[in-house]
Amino acid sequence: MILEYKGYIAKLEIDAEAELIHGEVINTRDVITFQAGSIHELQQAFADSIEDYLEFCAERGESPDKPFSGNFMVRSNPELHRDLVAAAAKSGKSLNAFVTDTLDKAVHSNHA
Repeated sequence: MILEYKGYIAKLEIDAEAELIHGEVINTRDVITFQAGSIHELQQAFADSIEDYLEFCAERGESPDKPFSGNFMVRSNPELHRDLVAAAAKSGKSLNAFVTDTLDKAVHSNHA
């Protein structure tokens, strides 16, 4: 299960022995965690953790680490790079649009 609040995304793990659900924000470099004993409490604990984090940053005069920007670099071998450029051109798309569309389809077809 994944939670989202103000653009921050958290993954969850269940600790059956302790009867707790642990969460950790996964789309920021800063470490933001939370836990609760029920789903209702978990959603509030997540929101509270994000709000505490934003308040802490404001008190220190620092900008909070924002969720990922959408920009990332991918390294490949030259042959794959050439093949991607050719495939993008054949589809009438820029390399960026082709790769973005291909990744989007791959991610969403795995969650269907």
